[in-house]
Amino acid sequence: MNRRKGFTLIELMISSSIMMILVSIGVPALKDFLIELRVDNEISTLCRLLFITRNAAINENKTVTLCPLNNQNVCVNQWNDTLSVFVDANNNKIYEPTSGERIITVKQSIFEGDILQYGNTRNGLTYAATGHLSGWGQNATFKYCPKDNSEKSRGIIVSVSGRIYTSSDDNAAQRDKNRSGIAITCN
Repeated sequence: MNRRKGFTLIELMISSSIMMILVSIGVPALKDFLIELRVDNEISTLCRLLFITRNAAINENKTVTLCPLNNQNVCVNQWNDTLSVFVDANNNKIYEPTSGERIITVKQSIFEGDILQYGNTRNGLTYAATGHLSGWGQNATFKYCPKDNSEKSRGIIVSVSGRIYTSSDDNAAQRDKNRSGIAITCN
């Protein structure tokens, strides 16, 4: 009795067909899951960055700014780039280490092709030593929009008091909205 163990060609073809069907169903769902995971990770990281900025202002009793810095250490409206949190002693949105200002933390740029906006034209966010936003007109919404998936956009609303609120999904439209019920979209 010489029995061979293994699969027949028919069994192998049926197993392969079933596996291909399962993979073709699962791959699109996995892609959506990975995009949502990336957006959630960026929103969470940005929330932590805002908490660090506000807490540093309160703890150090100084103004602290969060912004993207250009090569001349000036805050610019390029929120997709590296973001810096620094003590901004003279509240001018320019990082000046010669004036005793220092970098507290840095966040690397976002995923290529995605969009991060803060308001439409804002180049920085500064907290006063009280924990409130320093200056009029700094309150706005951070909007994170993944490339080619605008329906998965999320946001962080920053109020004048310095508190932050994340956007929420009402499950009816399957889109995140701000506190006024307006869908999060990037320009």
